[in-house]
Amino acid sequence: MPVSRRAVIAAAALAPLARRAAFAAEPLIRRPIPSSGEILPAIGIGTSRRYEVEPTPDRIAPLKEAVQTFVSLGGTVIDTAPSYGTAEEVLGAILAETGLRQKIFLASKVDTTGRDETLKEFERSLKRLKVETLDLVAVHNLIDVTENLGVLRDLKAAKRIRYVGVTVWRDNQLDALEAVMKRESLDFIQVNYAIDNRAAAERVIPLAAERGMAVMTNVPFGRDRLFKAVQGKELPPVAKDLGCTSWPQVFLKYVLGNPAVTCPIPGMAKAAYVEDNLAAARGKLPDAAQRKQMEAFIDAV
Repeated sequence: MPVSRRAVIAAAALAPLARRAAFAAEPLIRRPIPSSGEILPAIGIGTSRRYEVEPTPDRIAPLKEAVQTFVSLGGTVIDTAPSYGTAEEVLGAILAETGLRQKIFLASKVDTTGRDETLKEFERSLKRLKVETLDLVAVHNLIDVTENLGVLRDLKAAKRIRYVGVTVWRDNQLDALEAVMKRESLDFIQVNYAIDNRAAAERVIPLAAERGMAVMTNVPFGRDRLFKAVQGKELPPVAKDLGCTSWPQVFLKYVLGNPAVTCPIPGMAKAAYVEDNLAAARGKLPDAAQRKQMEAFIDAV
């Protein structure tokens, strides 16, 4: 029988220490950033929507527990943006309270136009996040991409950020993303990619591998689209072969089965979700034949 998100939460409440010990016994899959060789755990946290809450102690508490659990299980990558409402402020409060900044690969974005405004936005992000530097800053949705990449490269040269990238999250942005990737030198791209949304795998993700760019992938659950599609359905036989016990693990293992993907960043607002999702970055990943089986199953529902 498949394990639902509700069942995962119940199991975590009953035996969190046993679950974490079992997860910790098997290391997270890790993948390199091509431009530097730095190694990252293969699943991160995305803060869009899930961390856009009122920054009060009671609203932050479950998110704080999620981040602490994430780090305790070997995760490092957390992605945010100034356009994600209060997410930067909330994440900044969590990092300040927990002292976990040095264990986090912290990524944010810029999405304004003009050098002065972009620099102001960057400084606001540092203030909200309560940090002095960022690991990665990307040009969000390719906004003023040439000018903003110039600003980010200056910040990188000044050692205020370590990596530079660009992001999109819709298929109708892929042609523009491909053009930028062909003309620019980038450390990272971030792109939408899921088992039922595979357009990025046709040209963009292979191009990233060819050009030596790390690939973060967003909306791996399709804004909950995939959960709705499989509601009430049994996990397919291939899930058992891969050691999956939940649909989120199936969806994430599919994405990670593409070797050019560095790090999916699903939203994770509860510790139980963190434990469930990070299990996808342990053990077996699907081979080409298994990925075809997974695609066929999802295409048929």
